Amino acid sequence: MDLRENPHGNFPMRAYAVLHNLRPKNIKRGLSVSTPRITRRVFTCAAAVAAASLAAPALRAQTKPEKSRIAIAVGGKAGFYYLPLTIAEQLGYFKAEGLEVEISDFAGGARALQALMGGSADVVSGAFEHTINMQSKNQFIQSIVLLGRAPQIAMGVSTKTMPGYKSLADLRGKKIGVSAPGSSTNMMANLLLARAGVKPAEVSFIGVGTSAGALTALRAGQIDAMSNIDPVMTMLEQKGDIKIISDTRTLKGTQEVFGGPMPAACLYAQAEFVQKNPNTCQALANAIVHGLKWLQTAGPSDIIKTVPESYLLGDRGLYLASFNKVREAIALDGMLPDDAVKTALRALASFEPTVRPEKIDLAKTYTNEFARRAKDKFKA
Repeated sequence: MDLRENPHGNFPMRAYAVLHNLRPKNIKRGLSVSTPRITRRVFTCAAAVAAASLAAPALRAQTKPEKSRIAIAVGGKAGFYYLPLTIAEQLGYFKAEGLEVEISDFAGGARALQALMGGSADVVSGAFEHTINMQSKNQFIQSIVLLGRAPQIAMGVSTKTMPGYKSLADLRGKKIGVSAPGSSTNMMANLLLARAGVKPAEVSFIGVGTSAGALTALRAGQIDAMSNIDPVMTMLEQKGDIKIISDTRTLKGTQEVFGGPMPAACLYAQAEFVQKNPNTCQALANAIVHGLKWLQTAGPSDIIKTVPESYLLGDRGLYLASFNKVREAIALDGMLPDDAVKTALRALASFEPTVRPEKIDLAKTYTNEFARRAKDKFKA
């Protein structure tokens, strides 16, 4: 009998060798031998070898990232807006997925987006709205996992320079601080001003970052109002430096401002990168969803122990108060709801003339494929 004529059909030849107590090299030479008696024990062993030989390569192909070194750009990493990114980094969840990430922190989301488009970053942790805005310019970027399910942005006026504030119309001619021009905090301010009939050209937007610099700018009177994220806004609010006039740090507040659920931070990359690196994108999504899962049960002391000391801005108590205020705004499972995507488009189109809803293909701005698998893996 010629062993190359495999009598067990698709049964791997290495397993067939086990059945017949032959070394693989004998099979390759095509030696003719008689078939010995096959016992149940031998057959079971061979079946295990067969299963392993078939499954192992497929498993490796599914899990090994195509690109293990990843450059991530973020604008204002110390903010709660990006807390899931920090948790995944600090707790080693990226490394657990076979990734070595280098996170570059910029003054705002617009700068992080520039890094992506300029080629110095592979992925951005930034506002979902950028995926829509860029498509309107015929540039396709795609969200692969959601970090926040509410914008977590608050807008307030300085109690020092605008003590007599009555309405948004009072902001004409004023200086408004944002994390960076073109960022999500800037978009939020534009949306609110547009509803009051105030055009972007009628105010001055000033980039102040999302940490200590923002606190200093407001308290020094360099700006009259500010659209920013926590912990900065809660710290200014509790010290009486600012009066909040619009708030999306809670799901209820987000519903009131946008008329529906509004996505916040996500990980996004150029569509070509997502297409060419599905395993890498899956590893990124896994790390973030793992972090989201951890955050669901983390207590205040867990957060304090995990984030870098500089993120506390010198006041642990206020930092934790800020966290409690935005906690429900953090995503649960990394999935981006379809209705939230529609809300984002509607909001952008309300003040951005270049964004025309009929020209935007929302299906190309995000995918839940990776988040869905990560959700199943971590039971998020």
